Amino acid sequence: MTTGGNKDTDPEGQITLEVISEAHRFNRWMYETIEPFCTGKILEIGSGIGNISAFFLEAGHPIVLSDIRKNYIEHLERQFSDHSNLLGIVQMDLVDPDFMNKNVSMLGTFDTLFALNVVEHIQDDHLAIQNACALLRKGGTLIILVPAFNFLYNQFDRSLGHYRRYTRKSLKALLVRNNLKTLHSRYFNLAGTFGWFVSGKLQKNNTIPGRQMKLYNRLVPAFKMLDKLVLNNAGLSVIAVGRK
Repeated sequence: MTTGGNKDTDPEGQITLEVISEAHRFNRWMYETIEPFCTGKILEIGSGIGNISAFFLEAGHPIVLSDIRKNYIEHLERQFSDHSNLLGIVQMDLVDPDFMNKNVSMLGTFDTLFALNVVEHIQDDHLAIQNACALLRKGGTLIILVPAFNFLYNQFDRSLGHYRRYTRKSLKALLVRNNLKTLHSRYFNLAGTFGWFVSGKLQKNNTIPGRQMKLYNRLVPAFKMLDKLVLNNAGLSVIAVGRK
């Protein structure tokens, strides 16, 4: 899960990832939400510092990690290079003008590709999904998680370099535009909307305060129940799963 819009520097994004890295329950919840859709050879786009990558590696999934930033690539190499099921760590820009040539050896080779909190950082999200699809084999699965609802856009989004937030409808439309069949769509983490609004909108914080994240992490079991109660019809994030 990577953050930030600038390819070279990402101070707010790195602070956010480090704060979230301490929220083990939350990271596991996100992993458990997408893992049932992940099969075969997997590519993670925007691995960041490996908050979600760790769960896939520990579970034995054959996976390639990637990020746009060199410092994150170096961090991933230090942290995970001893895992036998790690198939590689690559630097990748989904909207690189020379994307196809730079990644020719990986085209059509993955069974699953997931990008968590990545696409909202990319101005041309259609091109990002188009290039992601090129990496999937026929019948492969694409999993996208992005921030939900534009009315929640606030100081957090601005400091993290978000171009937009999505709804189930707009995210599904992005998949359809790229000839993907939608297999699953849902909102995720309703409780997070309240913290995001208060901390980012009212308090105008640039990054998630560590104390708030620690409190949130302790309450994750209750928040999971809340999502079930509302049938995943609202949340801080929206997830869509498509098939090529």
